[in-house]
Amino acid sequence: MPNDQPAGAEPVRTIPDDAGSQPKPGIALCLSGGGYRAMVFHLGALWRLNELAWLSKLDRVSSVSGGSITAGVLGLKWSQLDFSASGTARRFAQEVVAPIRKLAAKTLDVGDVLKGFFLPGTVAEQVAKSYRSHLFGAATLQDLPDRPRFVINATNVQTGALWRFSKPFMADWKVGMVKNPTIELAVAVGASSAFPPVLSPVRVDVDPKDFVPGSGAGLQQPPYTELLVLTDGGVYDNLGLETAWKNYETILVSDGGGHIGPEPTPHTDWARHALRVNDLIDNQVRDLRQRQLIDSFTRGVRKGAYWATRSDIAKYPAAEVLPCPLPATQTLAGVPTRLAELDDRTQEQLINWGYAICDAAMRAYVVTDAGPPPAFPYPAAGV
Repeated sequence: MPNDQPAGAEPVRTIPDDAGSQPKPGIALCLSGGGYRAMVFHLGALWRLNELAWLSKLDRVSSVSGGSITAGVLGLKWSQLDFSASGTARRFAQEVVAPIRKLAAKTLDVGDVLKGFFLPGTVAEQVAKSYRSHLFGAATLQDLPDRPRFVINATNVQTGALWRFSKPFMADWKVGMVKNPTIELAVAVGASSAFPPVLSPVRVDVDPKDFVPGSGAGLQQPPYTELLVLTDGGVYDNLGLETAWKNYETILVSDGGGHIGPEPTPHTDWARHALRVNDLIDNQVRDLRQRQLIDSFTRGVRKGAYWATRSDIAKYPAAEVLPCPLPATQTLAGVPTRLAELDDRTQEQLINWGYAICDAAMRAYVVTDAGPPPAFPYPAAGV
């Protein structure tokens, strides 16, 4: 794939208590944003990773936006997955797939926007309430496992930097670090998936005394240490790549970003025009990061694999891939980036597509001796 990045360019900056400048042996999985489309697509990828016994090998799961919904459920249910001696989770479908599919059958964005306008509390608070009700209950970041480390990424609107939520700490390299945070998982995922403009921003009260002294770079002071103003993690890092890049040698990226087609008569009202422009910006940044990532694999800077809703499975050199015609998969990539109800068939097709393209990428570049899967998770649905 063509690449126009300078040699050695890296899209990251580390923070204290994260890894140093050299990556270490280990495996990181990045789950991109893309609303319910990405949330469900990633289920299929996780399904195949589990069958390949790679889910249990992960050292880090880094997520943004819709990918953080899936990551949050995976992290919360990790201890209940019942891993076998071979490394596969026997209860993956029950503990992870089932609750996410149940959520995907409900429309959140419209109702929560209206509640935010007409009832006490902001739109973001209503979304967090929905996540609390449907998925996370009162769980906090401290309910995540120690390994793999789950990092839920948001964007700090005040500093323009990445704000990362995790069990051992939450931080922005400019503002500093809070160790062992007890922020609710629903709030962290809500911040990560606060799509602008309607679901954003998320406001989180913090105590300046909780920050590790000297852990920030110039902005460890009020108001930055009193109130966090956060938006969708995809605004800063739409692949969830940054927190993984300098830490681990093997990087797996599941990209649930949508297909941006031409629009001959674009809307000119501010709301729909803003959404279209946001999509174009997201698409361009995503493509730049994708090219840099693929170039790093080609040059041997990192090992790993990349797959996306927009991928063409025929371009992956793996034998006996599952049948995924490009027109059908491009239709799935065009599912709107919303927290809006997906019917059962669309859910099953997105899961099948995530499963199939993850399989093709993994067998082409990572586990080249693995055999092909016998069928889709939902054979009757296809893609």
